[in-house]
Amino acid sequence: MMFGQVVVGPPGSGKSTYCTAIKEFLTAQGRDVCIVNLDPANDNAECDLDIRELIELDDVTERLGLGPNGGLVYCIEFLCKNSNWLKEKIFGGDDNASGDGTEHLVDRPPRYLLFDCPGQVELYTHHEGMRGLLAKMQEDWKLRLCAVHLVDAMHCTEASKYVAGLMTSLATMLQLELPHVNVLSKFDILQANEADLDFSLDFYTDVMELSYLTEIMSTEPHAARFTRLTAAIAELVEDFGLVQFHTLDVSDVESIGKIASLVDKASGYILQSSEVNEPEFMPADDTAPY
Repeated sequence: MMFGQVVVGPPGSGKSTYCTAIKEFLTAQGRDVCIVNLDPANDNAECDLDIRELIELDDVTERLGLGPNGGLVYCIEFLCKNSNWLKEKIFGGDDNASGDGTEHLVDRPPRYLLFDCPGQVELYTHHEGMRGLLAKMQEDWKLRLCAVHLVDAMHCTEASKYVAGLMTSLATMLQLELPHVNVLSKFDILQANEADLDFSLDFYTDVMELSYLTEIMSTEPHAARFTRLTAAIAELVEDFGLVQFHTLDVSDVESIGKIASLVDKASGYILQSSEVNEPEFMPADDTAPY
């Protein structure tokens, strides 16, 4: 059985950096890890398989006259219609050849995949393309996936941005219907600016008593008129009770290991780790992924 992470989040949240760091960490643990870039606009991705071999955003926008957002949607829909290309690249075909002269990802399928996804949030909050592709990966390809949703930790310093991150996280969880781990990335930067927080860090990671945010937003000039909307969103997030954040500093091995452990629990990888003789790199705790 093959496992993997679907790494999503807004632009600039650190998805590619996370993929590189988690691959290095898991490879050191003895796993066979491959990064699959699903962002047709990312021409600097450090990956083992690149969607840009199939389709590029620049080509789409030039030929079809679409903007960057419409172009990304078109690229993902194109990938969905040509998902066999991705499947053959990952798993290979007869004698590891597809018959079209293209090379496959590796000589044998990897045990663990990291899907580095585009930063356009609508692909995960309400568009059906990515959801359909992931469903096919699970049902037809028998992949065991876990979504890792990254949110820039510095959003915690502004109540309005934090609320937006909460809503995006919840919408992504409901849309993708995957085991899910929400992560506040770039935590080292937030620690250096901890004085800018209105509440303790636990308030932002535990996602409780969100009504206090409305008081803070009433003092923000650009957000004061949205106080009632903020209160409604906060109540909605709390009613679902699904969102909780975990912190990540990619320069800290222990921090990376904690996220890796949470993902393994969520996806079920930890249940078969003894079969492949992998060490458990993080002690068990009471923290559960959401």
